[in-house]
Amino acid sequence: MVTIITGKKGSGKTKQLVAQVNAAAEESKGNVICIEQKRKLTYDVTSRARLIATDDYAIEGYEALYGFLSGIAAGDHDITDVFVDTTLRIGTRDFVALAAFLKKVKALAENTEKNFTFTVSADNAELPSEILALRQA
Repeated sequence: MVTIITGKKGSGKTKQLVAQVNAAAEESKGNVICIEQKRKLTYDVTSRARLIATDDYAIEGYEALYGFLSGIAAGDHDITDVFVDTTLRIGTRDFVALAAFLKKVKALAENTEKNFTFTVSADNAELPSEILALRQA
């Protein structure tokens, strides 16, 4: 399953994501991963979840992020949930590329039976219908 948390900067997306990460870590019978661009959530995310900063691995762009997510999914079959904060900073503000990326992640989620959640700093009015359709997927 793919979930997208949208909203303008400062609308509480990260706070919502952190709450979901912590809840998933409590409830999951497997492993929970939280990915961010820089190390900012160290004290917010429970130590039961694995926190990864993409800057530590020089990940930039949607192709690199997809490869990273695929590698994580392939490397640990016990992962149940993957959360990604600041998706547009890791990728780009190219919404066409974001839509293509999310379609690939949806297929990855179905193949690996993992849940993926992304924060996207954009108002729903800015996003193409392809992305909004995936929002509830």
